[in-house]
Amino acid sequence: MKPLNLALFALSTVACVVCEQRIEPHAKKLYFDLMTYRNYNPLIKPSGDADGKLTVKLGMRLSQLLDVDEKKQVISLSVWLHHEWTDLRLKWDPDDYGGVKKLHIPSNQLWRPDIVLYNNADGEFVITLQTKATVNYNGKIVWEPPSIYKSYCPIDVEFFPFDMQHCFLKFSSWTYNGNELDLQHMCNGVETQNDGLVITRGIDIRDYYHNVEWDIINVTARRKEKFYACCPGPYPDITFNITLRRRTLFYTLNLIMPCISISCLTVLVFYLPSDSGEKITLSISILLALTVFFLLLSDINPPTSLVIPLIGKYLLFIMIVVTMSIFLTVYTLHINFKTPTTHKMSPWVRRVFTEILPKILLIKRPSLDKAPKVAVRTCNGIEMRETAAAAAAAARSRDWHMYENVRHGCRSDEMEEEGNFTPDVKEALKGVKFIADHMKNEDEEMAEIRDWKYIAMVMDRFFLYIFTTATFSGTLSIFLYAPSLYDGREQMEREDPNATCVY
Repeated sequence: MKPLNLALFALSTVACVVCEQRIEPHAKKLYFDLMTYRNYNPLIKPSGDADGKLTVKLGMRLSQLLDVDEKKQVISLSVWLHHEWTDLRLKWDPDDYGGVKKLHIPSNQLWRPDIVLYNNADGEFVITLQTKATVNYNGKIVWEPPSIYKSYCPIDVEFFPFDMQHCFLKFSSWTYNGNELDLQHMCNGVETQNDGLVITRGIDIRDYYHNVEWDIINVTARRKEKFYACCPGPYPDITFNITLRRRTLFYTLNLIMPCISISCLTVLVFYLPSDSGEKITLSISILLALTVFFLLLSDINPPTSLVIPLIGKYLLFIMIVVTMSIFLTVYTLHINFKTPTTHKMSPWVRRVFTEILPKILLIKRPSLDKAPKVAVRTCNGIEMRETAAAAAAAARSRDWHMYENVRHGCRSDEMEEEGNFTPDVKEALKGVKFIADHMKNEDEEMAEIRDWKYIAMVMDRFFLYIFTTATFSGTLSIFLYAPSLYDGREQMEREDPNATCVY
């Protein structure tokens, strides 16, 4: 079997060589006749129809989405631009040239339509790589050169990073108007009143390589005619529209989640005790972290003053919340360190912040019922006992009747027995009375200081609930406002299931 296979392979190789030698002279002769014998001039436009109007069909195959530069508002695409037109000067009879039906000729030796990208954002407006064109025996020319276009794309950052961008590439002839060159799309479309001829799947994406950041949601083409002030006659143009939707996983993990985590730290400022001395430090640290994220965001987005990005709105909201928390933290610290020597507590403040608001916030003030008993000795030697809780309650209510009774009893006994004491004893009794009055005043001051600290704690708990609710509601209302979250369209498939536009 092996010798037989080798013989067949050798026979087929010889046949191919003979075939090539037979076709090559015909193609060479055809090329000579078309370009030299017929005196073909690539500077002269083909005649086209009877009116001299040449029809040029244009199509675009998308290969890669290279980059979307939000800051410069430029989109970079790698495409194959498909051209078709008919040049009657390049017709021949295949029977006269050994059955050759098509010929590949360098495009720079042929007349080509000067189709340029009108919204170009780079130095090159035209195709730079001069590939060969396919010339058919009926005069039909197909030219599909690859090219990288950088076009202007208006970036809408209102819902960044949950945004959708609508970019377009506008192609038209720079020299010939609509009376000389009729620019048409490769596929048929639907005629509309405002947008002209619309082709639903106007870009071929069968050879498209998916992008890691953007999903292609829609590709359409539109043909319109426009009049310019410089030149008479209409100029037809074909605009290829590309709708892109951003993939948000990267920005969610690296931008949104850190911002939400920092916003959660804001509410913890009010949970930190006032006596710790770190409340202001924590607030300032959060504010500095948000400022860093603001600077990072300004490097990504274009310097526009039209709208504020969605993540920018959220950062601005959190910065306002943090700034308000700093003001309120300073005020609660001011309340916490108030003393009776500098401030006097109003009755309505005591009632609202020690009785009414704690019940609403479900705060229970700790009691001193389990404290050890305190022994009190009167001036006449009789001992009276009361618990520390009763002493604290008496101090809070300013009910000093039991001490007053003791003092009145002491005064009466002193008046009765004053004559029986020596001057040293009398002086000692005065010192004891002074110490007792001083301790009573200290107890009153300490009770009011504890009331101020309790009021500061109640205010912190109240602000904790308020800021937690505001942060949670603001986060949901800002991020759920993005319309792309409710867009259920999937990324377009490479193959068109309906085969509406195939070329």
